[in-house]
Amino acid sequence: MRIAFTAQFLGTGTSVGVPLIGCACPVCRSTDMRDKRLRSSLYVTLGEHALLIDAGPDLRTQCLQWQVPRVDAVFITHLHADHVFGFDDVRRFNTLQQNQVIPCYAGPETIAGMKRIFPYISSEPDKQGLYRPLIAFRAVTEAFTLFGATVTPLRVWHGNAETNGLRIDYQGKSLAYLPDVHEIPETTLEQLHGVDVLILNMLRKRAHPTHLTLEQSLTYASKIHARKTYFTHLSHDLFHAEIEPLLPDSVAPAYDGLRLDLNA
Repeated sequence: MRIAFTAQFLGTGTSVGVPLIGCACPVCRSTDMRDKRLRSSLYVTLGEHALLIDAGPDLRTQCLQWQVPRVDAVFITHLHADHVFGFDDVRRFNTLQQNQVIPCYAGPETIAGMKRIFPYISSEPDKQGLYRPLIAFRAVTEAFTLFGATVTPLRVWHGNAETNGLRIDYQGKSLAYLPDVHEIPETTLEQLHGVDVLILNMLRKRAHPTHLTLEQSLTYASKIHARKTYFTHLSHDLFHAEIEPLLPDSVAPAYDGLRLDLNA
């Protein structure tokens, strides 16, 4: 029997989403639903378990829109607002899962920052009976096992900040997720060798100090040579329908709600 290994894009937008507040550009006014981009997040199923990658300010909307049924673990790539400011909404899954304590994995600095931002979060129920998330924060720097999968943090540069992507190997298939990146070190490129599906940041065509451009993302996609590469964290500079024909057959722009079956 085939064991489920899927990934769904809950959001594919940059830090301000698309459309932008107060913007009347052609992309922000587009009627193509693939141009509507909530803040970037990925939902991965590993058999009967589910891993949420990043929890930005659109998390509640994303869970309702895509009917997310459960969250058994969370991985936070870095501490920017568009990746963590919806984290409190994870508490609903504690309730749905009979007060299950949900582990949250991230690099040590990110975990320390999460504890500063959310000082009320604990793995123990609140003594006053308040409705708060039940989270076990777990700092990771090396590969670890989660629900039968091997999860490897991937060190990348996001401007001057060192952040994490991750690689997931499960049932003979592999997925890598790098949503916020400007430079991928050689050691990380080696860790990406042989990955089946690569999900990579591609902000726009013009240069940016903390994100990859179309040209840079295509160069990395060629180096990594995954079976399939999807671009995410897209800005309002890009129409989905215009960018898609410019890409090689092995590369595609992602869109909100797109679901990948890693076993296919």
